[in-house]
Order: sequence, then structure tokens, then C-alpha cells
Amino acid sequence: MKDYQAYMIDLDGTVYAGSQRYPAAKRFVERLQAAHVPFKFVTNNTTKLPQDVVRNLADNHDIHVTADNVYTAGLATADFLDQRAGATGRRTVYVVGEIGLRQALAAKGFTVDEDHPEYVVVGLDSDVTYEKFAKAILAIRSGSTFIGTNSDSNIPKARGLMPGAGALVDLVRYATQTDPIFVGKPEPIILNNSLAQLGVAANQALMVGDNYHTDIEAGIHAGVDTLLVYTGVSTPEQVAQEAIQPTYTVPSLDHWDLQRGPLD
Repeated sequence: MKDYQAYMIDLDGTVYAGSQRYPAAKRFVERLQAAHVPFKFVTNNTTKLPQDVVRNLADNHDIHVTADNVYTAGLATADFLDQRAGATGRRTVYVVGEIGLRQALAAKGFTVDEDHPEYVVVGLDSDVTYEKFAKAILAIRSGSTFIGTNSDSNIPKARGLMPGAGALVDLVRYATQTDPIFVGKPEPIILNNSLAQLGVAANQALMVGDNYHTDIEAGIHAGVDTLLVYTGVSTPEQVAQEAIQPTYTVPSLDHWDLQRGPLD
């Protein structure tokens, strides 16, 4: 097994499911910390700020990290648009999304324009309304660039598999007949940015997640080895049908050894 220099770890379905604790994930994170192995939680969740993720991990899951350990699709979207806008001065957006996404964009100098924005960004929004969708759709049909934070159709919660950002994006895609630019997993953008922040090359890192079609495909697209844990979305039966297999699979994170890899 490779001596991985850094880990990128999904949250929902990998470290917890809503308020449900995954004790094996806590032990896994603590093993990384004890071994001084750098890691980032790379999550498609755009509704939270990094400090909110840190607080949730501490208060509800007894996992203690810092904001530097968190990279959300909201941050990745803001970084992507920041690079794309450059020095053009065209930094107006219309956002379907929550505080984590809105504040990430504001921190990069983007301002809201409901009528003629340069970009329309669609992410998860638990308070979405018909009017929010209408403004986004009208702007895209008038020429705004359509950005989707991620394509997750569902997200695992304590109640079950709830609608994800991709479900909202698809409504806008259908109404505009326009394909979005996606930033989050399974696109490589979010992982490439995480690798740069961790200071390691793709072949030195491992992507850990529960969803083949987001976490594992993101690793494949970014040239990163992958570890699929069967605690969330994907099942062994589903994964067996995929043409490209994860580098490793385990039933829980207790079955992963940092030096030896998968345990029997």
C-alpha cells in the first residue's frame, strides 16, 4: 500500500448521517491526528460555514478539528468563480442557496444582482421558493452563466435520503435547457483545490467517501486513489457493476489501517 501523505474525507454518510454518530469515523480521525497526517473534510454541503461544520462535529459527534480541516463546495465554488472572474470586475451573482454559499461568495467580492447577474449559482436551499427558481431561470435564459455547486441527487440524513443540490440544479436545467458548470464532487475542481491547500500531489493523497458517484468518481477524475466505506449511499452490489472500481473498499473505517490499508 502507498504511504499516503494526506487524506480527503467526505462527511455526510462517511463521518455521520445527520445527527447519527459513526463511532468508527471518530476513531479514524483520531488516528490521523495522532499520526500527524494532514486531512481535509471535502464536502458537497454548501449550507454551512466551515466554523459551523467544526461546531457540529464537536458538539454532536465528539470529533474535534479546526476550520482549516474543512473545504466545502461553497468555498470551492467561490474560489472557482474568483479565478474565473479574475480582474474583469464582473462579480455579480444570483444565488439559490444558503448562508455557507452566500458568505463564501461575498468573501470573494461577489455582490447580488437579481436581474442581470454575471453568474447564477444554484446549490442546496431548504427554503427555496418558486420565485427564487423563476429569477434564476430568467437570468440564465438572458445570458447569465449557470453554475451548479454539485450534482448530488440525494444526501443521507437521519430521516433517510433527502433531496440534494443536484435535484434543484436539475429543475433549473430543465427549465432553461442549459447545462451548468459543476464545481463539487464528482468534478475534480474541488479535489484539485483541496490538494493545493494540503500541499500534496494527487498520487500522494487518498479520497475517502461513501458515495461512488460523488466521492469515488471525484477521486478517479482527479487522479487520486479512493477508499469507499459502506456506511452511506453506495452498496457492494451497486459498486460491483461499475467499470472502474474504488482502489479500496471497507465495511467501516475501523477496517482501515493507516500503514497496512484494508483489514480483513
